[in-house]
Amino acid sequence: MRLFFVWGVLLICASACGQQSETVPYQNRLQKLHKPEPILADYPQYFEPIVEENRFEAPAIVKDENADLEVRAWRFSYNARGIIEMPNSLRAAETAVIMVHPWAIDDSWGWKTPEPNGVADFCTPTKNAIAAKHTQEVVDPFLKRLRGHVAHVMYSLPGPADSIRTQVYRSFSRTPTADERRTGEQELHRVLAAHNYSGQPLPERLQLGKSTPVIDYFRQFPGLDAGDTFNGAGFWKLPIPVSRSVSVDPRDVVIFDEEGYPPLRDFLKSSGVRHVLLTGYATDMCYCRTTAGYENLSRDFNVFLVADASLATFPSNSSPRFAVNAAISFAALNQLITQVSWVKLREGGQP
Repeated sequence: MRLFFVWGVLLICASACGQQSETVPYQNRLQKLHKPEPILADYPQYFEPIVEENRFEAPAIVKDENADLEVRAWRFSYNARGIIEMPNSLRAAETAVIMVHPWAIDDSWGWKTPEPNGVADFCTPTKNAIAAKHTQEVVDPFLKRLRGHVAHVMYSLPGPADSIRTQVYRSFSRTPTADERRTGEQELHRVLAAHNYSGQPLPERLQLGKSTPVIDYFRQFPGLDAGDTFNGAGFWKLPIPVSRSVSVDPRDVVIFDEEGYPPLRDFLKSSGVRHVLLTGYATDMCYCRTTAGYENLSRDFNVFLVADASLATFPSNSSPRFAVNAAISFAALNQLITQVSWVKLREGGQP
């Protein structure tokens, strides 16, 4: 992508499939905002609000014809010395809502954090419970509000498109019947229940060298070991379902990470999708770097990170508030950020 600045006019030249697309002039005008509404302050139990002295408004970047979905968004620029906000108008039919890694950990599916010291998802049962509550209170209502209006509601999960989960969920290549779903769910419950969720306890004795005891200490007892020692063999090979905190619809589509990004890209493009509203976990890891993470998607689509519909991992803290604030604030250097209350179906398009 090349950027040309001509007397304050920004011309964006995008490339798709090796061919240069039509360009339009963009007036990069920044107007100072006075007493603007708070950013990301709707769910203070999960997200520490964004506080920045300088906030500006710029013209919309996305202005679709016959738009029916309003998405106000912002980014941060050190060069502009502040936050830049812009209204955007999208066509819902050309938009996908993707939830990254809604793992069904410690819920009624039966995939459990290994004991006594195993780690998965947000790494402890207590932290996993906070994420599940966030899904119920914030993400699931957001998905319900947009389902039926957007092109797709989608979830990414680790692993391959295995024979069990492709019976339970719609995938890129097939949509299971109601009978197949019931059979698949029974088998998924059986496989998850049959696994032994036990690993080794913490080591009672370590061997520390006299010269570098700190190095030896962390080598033998790291802060995060999700391998076979504490999680037990086979834990990560189990077919991970979508969290019970999500109201999955038969029309929703599951993305299997092991298939890689190109099949996801091609599926979205074949559905006419140009925009992605990204939700899910964990803001500092999977949300950015896995198959459906924004580092991949932002190469081919107009991506909007729905910040309060995401949580970062939060080691050393009992709340994710500051961790997700920091992760989103950094992402805002090169991504557009929105929030649940800023995504609105136009009048007449409300469910």
